[in-house]
Amino acid sequence: MERVWLILGSAAGLSAVAAAAVIAHAWAPVRPDPQAMQQAQSALLMHVLHTPALLAVAWLSARGRLVNFAGIAFAAGLLLFCGAVYAQAGWSLRLPHVAPLGGLCLMAGWLLLGLAGVAGRRPAKKR
Repeated sequence: MERVWLILGSAAGLSAVAAAAVIAHAWAPVRPDPQAMQQAQSALLMHVLHTPALLAVAWLSARGRLVNFAGIAFAAGLLLFCGAVYAQAGWSLRLPHVAPLGGLCLMAGWLLLGLAGVAGRRPAKKR
């Protein structure tokens, strides 16, 4: 699973940089609505803050299922929360209940990652 989380974390980082460029250079001139820009920046902040979480999951994935479930929650949360907020900010596409569900997934990811730390399972030593 380490490879999967590393690829997803890298994709999240790449897409965060791309989203920042689109918000600054493509949306700002054509969408002068301050509320839409604030929404886009909020989604970007969550995008940027949760990318390292996916990379941490890659690093810690050998510790067991809780870490991998945290990765699933982070990936789903990024897609749902950021996707819904970007869609609303950029294209006025409302997706009711999708962003809150994504936010819950992000919170669940942090909870699961913390629980994995409390469980303290160490990876098996390689021979």
